Amino acid sequence: MSDTTDTSGTLVDEILDPTKRITAVKAPRLGAATAQSNPATLEAEAISAWFGNHKVLEHVSLTMPARTVTALIGPSGCGKSTFLRILNRMHELIGSASLSGRVLLDGDDIYDRGRRITHARREIGMVFQKPNPFPAMSIYDNVTAGLKLAGVRAGRDDKDWLVEECLTKAGLWKEVKDRLRQPGGALSGGQQQRLCIARSLAVRPRVLLMDEPCSALDPTSTRRIEETIHELTDEVTIVIVTHNMQQAARVSKQCAFFLAEQGTPGVIVEHGPTEDMFGNPQDPRTTDYVNGRFG
Repeated sequence: MSDTTDTSGTLVDEILDPTKRITAVKAPRLGAATAQSNPATLEAEAISAWFGNHKVLEHVSLTMPARTVTALIGPSGCGKSTFLRILNRMHELIGSASLSGRVLLDGDDIYDRGRRITHARREIGMVFQKPNPFPAMSIYDNVTAGLKLAGVRAGRDDKDWLVEECLTKAGLWKEVKDRLRQPGGALSGGQQQRLCIARSLAVRPRVLLMDEPCSALDPTSTRRIEETIHELTDEVTIVIVTHNMQQAARVSKQCAFFLAEQGTPGVIVEHGPTEDMFGNPQDPRTTDYVNGRFG
């Protein structure tokens, strides 16, 4: 794969200014976005990554099976978040960034030259560490904003149905159903994070990436997010970065332990079923990390 540094036509541009979206392609109707969910297997093959001349990942390969929660664990600075952003082409937003290797979504390379970046991000959604609802938009409009960014056309009745469905799946409907026209920025931090999950779900992603989604939340909000993750596993493949070992043990079916030692690039030391990673790890460094001896 050639270096990927072109940031033209990115989703960030479209979020900041939706009028920048290319409209030559006829937008699909809502029915195409609300078809039965189809979770995908995501595969990283020999991924290496750089920021300028600084190599941050070395030959990372990992299969993230469909309908499974995969947790990426490891100390700060070992490349977990960089790896996560590579999985939906956000790494290339940084001008100095480059990478090699392949990312396959059910066998199709998301970095293929003929594949639109917006199409990849529609199929592989992202929830960030800090909730990022559009603060001036209503709760209702925050959910349907995903449709606009994906270029999906929808009537009012379809939108009403979709907003209720996505907020329900995100565990937020009962709390906000009587104030859908109030600003999303007025919600609590935990509610804002679940609103962002609902927005991501509106376009029916096949994979949902989560970068420490609970790190800034209180225990009650964290529990609700974890319940939402459990409820979504039949509908979407989930990959989550977390520094909380108890959370990784609670929500995931498989784990991958990343580590960067003495200035070397991040690698996967060990990966496998979560119960094995925590109960019977094969590498002593994994044993030390999951038992809190470093990191």
